[in-house]
Amino acid sequence: MNTVINYIWSGMIILSFICSVIFGNTSALSESIISSGSNAVTLCFKLLGMLCLWGGLMNIAEKSGLTKLISRLLSPVLCRLMPSLKTNSSALSAVSMNVTANLFGLGNAATPLGLEAMRRMQGNNLLPEYATDDMVVFVVLNSAALRIIPTTVAMLRSEYGATQPMDIMPPTWLSSACALTVGITLSLILRKYTEPGRKRKEGKESRKR
Repeated sequence: MNTVINYIWSGMIILSFICSVIFGNTSALSESIISSGSNAVTLCFKLLGMLCLWGGLMNIAEKSGLTKLISRLLSPVLCRLMPSLKTNSSALSAVSMNVTANLFGLGNAATPLGLEAMRRMQGNNLLPEYATDDMVVFVVLNSAALRIIPTTVAMLRSEYGATQPMDIMPPTWLSSACALTVGITLSLILRKYTEPGRKRKEGKESRKR
C-alpha cells in the first residue's frame, strides 16, 4: 500500500513539474512549493494544540469518571457492534471517547484515542497476528465516523477564508451517515468469511467440546 502511495505522489510531483515547464509557470511552481511548506508547518502546530488538548482531556475524563458515564451511554450500541467490549471496560472507555471526538468532528484528536482503544483491544486478542472482528469494525467506525459538528474542517475552512465555515453541516451529516451505514453493514456481513474469524469460530467450537 505504501509503495502504491509513493508512486502516486511521485507521479503527481513529476507531472506538476512537466506541466509547469510546458506552460511556462515554473516561477509559480517554485512559489507554491515554498508557501506550501510553511503553511504545512503552521497547520501542524495548530493541529498539535488540538491533539494535546484532547489528550489531556482524555486523562482528566478518565480520572473524573466521565469516561465511565459516556461508556454507559454508548455501550448499548457499541457492545452490539463489538461484543468483546462487554468484558473489556478499559477498551470500551477509549472507544467511547474516540466516538465522541468523531461526533464533534475532531478527527485529529480522535486519532490518539483510537490508537489507545486499539492497544487495549489488542490486549484481549487471542490471535495477536490478526486483527479481531471487533477491531475491524472499530476501524470502520473510526474511519467513516458520524460527524455532528465538523469542527476540524470548519477550522480549516475559516483559516482559508470561508465566510460561513459551518455551512457544510447538512452534507456532512448525510455523507458520514451513508458511509458509516455501508461500512458497518459490510464489515458485519464479511466477518464470517475472514480467516481470523474462521479460526476463532473453530477455537470456540473446540473449547465447547
